Amino acid sequence: MKQAKWFIHPVFIFILSTVALAISLFLYIYWYIGVSENLKSVIRRYQLDGNQFFEAQTWVVILSLSLLVGVIMLGILIIFIYNLKTLQLYRLQHTFINNFTHELKTPVTSLKIYLETFAKYQLPREEQLKYIGFMLQDTERLSGNINSILNLARIESRLHEGESTPVDLPETIRQFVIQNRHLFHDCDIQVAPPVAGPLICPLIVPLFEMLLMNILTNAMKYNASGKPRIDITFEQDRHALRIRFRDNGIGIAKEERKRIFSKFYQGWHDERVPVGGSGIGLYLVQQIARLHHGKVVADSEGDGKGAVFTLTLPAIAPK
Repeated sequence: MKQAKWFIHPVFIFILSTVALAISLFLYIYWYIGVSENLKSVIRRYQLDGNQFFEAQTWVVILSLSLLVGVIMLGILIIFIYNLKTLQLYRLQHTFINNFTHELKTPVTSLKIYLETFAKYQLPREEQLKYIGFMLQDTERLSGNINSILNLARIESRLHEGESTPVDLPETIRQFVIQNRHLFHDCDIQVAPPVAGPLICPLIVPLFEMLLMNILTNAMKYNASGKPRIDITFEQDRHALRIRFRDNGIGIAKEERKRIFSKFYQGWHDERVPVGGSGIGLYLVQQIARLHHGKVVADSEGDGKGAVFTLTLPAIAPK
């Protein structure tokens, strides 16, 4: 995106419009006060009735004009903020398209190289299996990226499938981890048993599993410990259930903790972890939490001390 010239930049136009409006109001009031003073001197000189010249409604008109100018300035401010938000979203989308294009092209290029290798050479069976394994990883990565976009479109359009049903939350998470163990084989995931017994919560299970996948893969991605670990614990009170996902990753900077849930936002890049991603994973997490009338917050004690993602969901009161 080309940088706008200073004289057509939204900030300059906003400041110029505001200053021009304020000066015009000031000059009008200044002119009126000057005319009033001259008129008062004429009234005193010729001993005229001042009530004929200074009616109360005059100041009402001035006050009304001032309020109207204030409304106009507020409107300009709202348009200015909206314009800045639009520009920011455009930049984020532009960054997202560049990053996502890279995420799509990389596995496609890799697959092309492997297929060309198969076409040119007679490889031993052992080599074939090795390359087939790499190709499966690339297709899985490609499928995951495409599914992220499709899921984002469904959730934002409220076209997701499934109804909310009461489930045992810890058991649902435990079964999800077991069923996807092949994706988390390099990560030690511990699901702590709840102290209070079964925790029942209304969930749209397919969406909740999508939320789990994004939180767990995010914790694995931003981890430089050599052995990623995620501890999942539960808390309950009368109105809510809280699930905490604590990892031993690189941590989250304080200024990043809210922004990481923004659409297309990608945080600062650490040399200890590979750069990549679409910038919609944690945004999906927050949107799915909101669909369940909950929320997700992130916390971290500092660099290299891991992060804690706390998911709060409404609980079903025990009967």
